[in-house]
This record gives sequence, structure tokens and C-alpha cells, in this order.
Amino acid sequence: MVILRNVQPADLEQLLAIENEGFPTNEAATKKALEERIQLIPDTFIVAVKEGGLLGYINGPIINQLYLTDDLFENITTNQKTGGYQSILGLVVSKQARNIGIATRLIKKMEELVKENERKGITLTCKQDLVSFYEKQGFINHGISASKHGGVSWYNMVKL
Repeated sequence: MVILRNVQPADLEQLLAIENEGFPTNEAATKKALEERIQLIPDTFIVAVKEGGLLGYINGPIINQLYLTDDLFENITTNQKTGGYQSILGLVVSKQARNIGIATRLIKKMEELVKENERKGITLTCKQDLVSFYEKQGFINHGISASKHGGVSWYNMVKL
């Protein structure tokens, strides 16, 4: 059975392995960035676990603007209690756990947190090949992002 829970410091090594499986080096979060997210935003850093092993995760800080900015990938602060937008900096599922609904479950859990904490919505960026996945989850494509993260083109996806 898959359990969703908040991240714990002991998850770091498995998180790094999944992050590096899901993103090329120029886009992947660094160990330092993941440590900072674990420390500062554990309330919006959710992991999917089965029998002690991590299958995937979703994370991101609360921000006050509609779209992500590149500085968020390196510098975040603790979350405000209510309001703002839930950003998604990372949604990654390990290769062996893909296509069984883990990403959808993680998004739904984040949507529950958005409602509970009276957020305005969820915002993220994704590459073109994932636009249709997020649209199926109810996100609206707001076009090409100003983000230059990893030197690639990103799309702003928003769910209010």
C-alpha cells in the first residue's frame, strides 16, 4: 500500500536518487536545495512511500505571485500559514513506479493542502511534453514561462 506523508530528513538520499532519475543534471535540484526544502517547507513537501522505499514526491514553497521565478530553485523561505499560491518546484516519480497514478495522487494531496490553508491556487512550470499531463489534472496552460532554469523552455501551468 502506498502512503503519502510529509518529508523527513532521513529521506534525503532516496530523494536525490529519484531527482537525478527524473531530471537531467542541469535541471535537477542540488543536494543543498533539497536539504533546504526539507528543513524549511516540510509542510508542502509530500513523499509517496511503499514499504519504506520512496516512490516519488512533490514539493514547493508558498509564493505571493502567480508564476514561479528561477530564484525559487535556490532560495526559499518558510511558508506563510494561509494565502498565497502553492508553487511546485518538483514532482518526480521513480522509474519503477511510473504510470500507476503516483503523480496524480501527489497532486491531489497538494490540492487538499491548498484548500485547507486557503491558498489561491497551484502554480508550476513544466516542459512541453508534460503540458497535456497537467491539463488532464485540471491545470491551464498560461504559455511560455520567463524561466530559464536549466537552459530550457518551460510552460506556466496554473490551477485556481
